[in-house]
Amino acid sequence: MDFLRPVTWAEALDAKASVPEAVPIQGGTDVMVEINFDVRRPVALLDLGRIAELGDWELAADGRLRVGAGVSYARIIAELGDRLPGLAQASRTVGSPQIRNRATVGGNLGAASPAGDSHPPLLAGDAVIEVASAARGTRMIPATDFYLGVKRSALEPDELIRAFWTPPATGPQYFSKVGTRNAMVIAVCSFALALHPAERRVGTGIGSAAPTPRRAPAAEEFLAAELDWAGAAALDAALLARFGELAAEAASPIDDVRGTAAYRRHAIAVMARRTLTWAWNDYRGKVAACA
Repeated sequence: MDFLRPVTWAEALDAKASVPEAVPIQGGTDVMVEINFDVRRPVALLDLGRIAELGDWELAADGRLRVGAGVSYARIIAELGDRLPGLAQASRTVGSPQIRNRATVGGNLGAASPAGDSHPPLLAGDAVIEVASAARGTRMIPATDFYLGVKRSALEPDELIRAFWTPPATGPQYFSKVGTRNAMVIAVCSFALALHPAERRVGTGIGSAAPTPRRAPAAEEFLAAELDWAGAAALDAALLARFGELAAEAASPIDDVRGTAAYRRHAIAVMARRTLTWAWNDYRGKVAACA
């Protein structure tokens, strides 16, 4: 197995173009486990850890955050928690503190596992993935189009993930995850919710309950039309129940060693109701404070 260590982004793209089979690593928290257990044996590893720009984030001119693929979960929590609260909540559920210091959202995107914790909040927050190749330059892929199948993404063989773009939160965001224990666990299923009050719009994200992470469009449309955005009236029990049903209907789970399809559907409905309750209580508090 070859080990490639570019120092610049241009060198990394050239290396990926020369060896498309090379597997990129940043923290290596997924890839090294697979290698250690002989799940796969790539012809080469492409270490991106020396490329400083991948560890940067900035507020771009258009008002969106551009977060480099090498920014760790620990830094998202510490540095971006107030601007990306849903993603920060998801980041806190990833592994142990040691893992969070190494693992990155870029790595989670590259793995494209349906159970990845960062995917639901990226979907709910309208994230866009910036990818590039030496031959074709840069492409911007909406998160909704990025996931193609189980551990399959829209990346071409010669492309690398450079960053993700997402607007800072303009309303409450929440993430919920079901696992066999509270920490260091792969999600049985997960759910993210983002309220966008200025647009009177709702974003959702479902994890580990379909071949790919996905949104729940019917649930989003129903909720956006039914919420009392102006007066922030309390949630009706029937509204909560219907939102949970629509969220669960958007899933396409299977039975596996972590849980049954029926349990996942039930859990998604519960998490949808809970995250909506938490988010709406926050929103009502802000509306009351401004009144």
